Amino acid sequence: MFDKLSRYLIPIAGKLNNNRYLTVLRDAFMLSFPLTIFGSIFVVLTNLPFLNKLMSDSAISSFQSMFGIASSATMGIMSIFVVFGIGYYLSRSYEVEAVFGGAIALVSFLLLTPFVLQPEQGDMVTGVIPVDRLGAKGMFLGMITAFIAAEIYRKVIQKNITIKMPPGVPPAVAKSFAALIPALITLTFFLLVNVIVTQVFNTNMHDVIYKAIQAPLVGLGSGIIPTLIAIFFIQILWFFGLHGQIIINSVMDPIWNTLQVENLNAYTNGEPIPHIISKPFMEIYTVGMGGTGMTLAVVLAILVFMKSKQMKQVAKLGLGPGLFNVNEPIIFGLPIVMNPLIAVPWIISPMIVTLVSYFSMASGLVPPPTGVTVPWTVPVFINGMMATNSIAGGILQLVNMAIVFVIWFPFLKIIDRVNMKKEEEEEVNKAS
Repeated sequence: MFDKLSRYLIPIAGKLNNNRYLTVLRDAFMLSFPLTIFGSIFVVLTNLPFLNKLMSDSAISSFQSMFGIASSATMGIMSIFVVFGIGYYLSRSYEVEAVFGGAIALVSFLLLTPFVLQPEQGDMVTGVIPVDRLGAKGMFLGMITAFIAAEIYRKVIQKNITIKMPPGVPPAVAKSFAALIPALITLTFFLLVNVIVTQVFNTNMHDVIYKAIQAPLVGLGSGIIPTLIAIFFIQILWFFGLHGQIIINSVMDPIWNTLQVENLNAYTNGEPIPHIISKPFMEIYTVGMGGTGMTLAVVLAILVFMKSKQMKQVAKLGLGPGLFNVNEPIIFGLPIVMNPLIAVPWIISPMIVTLVSYFSMASGLVPPPTGVTVPWTVPVFINGMMATNSIAGGILQLVNMAIVFVIWFPFLKIIDRVNMKKEEEEEVNKAS
């Protein structure tokens, strides 16, 4: 069975992992990572659950007003960073001037963005950009626009349709003139698209893409069934020694990140959090409990209950990294990769834990993640509290670790007995 799976999955996974566009998309989201961490820190600080015991309502309001800009200027306009990142990294992958590729992609996106705010009540305001167009609502249009803009830009350059300056001209000036014609062609294309959409169809590309593509995909990605399918493939790919997160997340991250931004917007506005599944949910309640497969519980089970010297040595090596959600010593040392005895708990336990987490939040026992970005290396329980702004989030992780322990235990005992038998035979051979 595993031979057949590897025959089909490994080539597909290799293509996904080496796909230029998915790699660019992953790198573009990582560009925004330190910025979203900054914004998330201040969201946590301004929404601590015990603030009302330390400060008056007016003081809390002033405190949140002063530091709320940290979130608005980072996660609130995350589409800008992603658009620039796509233009930059895609241009760089084609070995053309990357900074101009990023700038042209960003301006192309802004050309399709309405500079109009229409309140529910009151007159239309022109000359402003609604912030939601630069955040979650504009994410998919931004990604599509950035890819197309960078492709047009690099094709024009590679066809050598550029202005060439004499050798004595400073490099910065020469590069600016070299990008002039590609920029004119690319930006004119998007300007014409905007004119057609706004004047002929009396709408804008943001609304078109949001209704036709983003809303259906986000609705699908926020469901538990697609999430379980994604986790299944992550675990399967890791079983064959392939980095499941990099491969699957490169496809799913645009959806999960959009859900995260929508959650954060609702949370900072004092509204109910709309989605359970989001990027923080996937980080905190899968990877955030000892690494992929939630193996911190496995490490503890080995150290406390198993007798094999080999297993205990691997567990000792894996405990330190596992506390910070790094578990390659366990994946490759136990080993988990290509080990049929471990395939069942390795695949099943994350899916069961995800179901438990989902329904705990859906039932209201545990609040869903607020949308803040918590670094994936933050230890278990602490990251659960930070992600949900509630101690219940950390307690849920401990319950999940107990579930992983119960699922893994009988399989670990089998491996322990096999290893103990081998170790005893080796000692007998040495004695003789």
